[in-house]
Amino acid sequence: MKSCKNMKEKLKNLVRDKSLLSGADFTLASGETSQYYFNMKNTTFDPEGSLLLSDLILELVEPYNVESIGGLEMGAVPIAAAVTGRSFQKERPIAGFFVRKQTKGHGTKSLIEPNQPAGTKVAVIEDVTTTGASALQAVDAVEAAGCEVSVVITLVDRQEGAKEAFTRRNLPFHALFRASDFDVSAS
Repeated sequence: MKSCKNMKEKLKNLVRDKSLLSGADFTLASGETSQYYFNMKNTTFDPEGSLLLSDLILELVEPYNVESIGGLEMGAVPIAAAVTGRSFQKERPIAGFFVRKQTKGHGTKSLIEPNQPAGTKVAVIEDVTTTGASALQAVDAVEAAGCEVSVVITLVDRQEGAKEAFTRRNLPFHALFRASDFDVSAS
């Protein structure tokens, strides 16, 4: 497999080409507006992007010995699916999950799918972080279920407070990329 540096550079180029939008007012999940937006689904659902991000995330989670990986719907879903499949191929299987924004109103009425047993060491993932609120919603849900959050990982950190929010909660945080890596600034 390619070196991590080469994989990261290829993924960065894919993000820039497929997911970075600019030139309009975009409303972010935080409610703020910005002149740029990372539509990461264009990268996370891309075959090459999916493989590259999976390998890079698997390397990041290795020292944490996580048993499961996931986060808040919808951004975490394609990432978790890609990482779980790739982890099996690499003979270090890591299960996946996602957290609903609100409890399902029918069936099992689950907030976390599939259910994670208490004590499970998890990595919470996010496609883009701004303030960290979405990832922290997932952290709160899995902690309430009795899981241990070992690390929070994002594909792109917009550098608008997420890192500080995770630090306040004593959560290790890793970003594959920062907004500044793409020559954009908060606005």
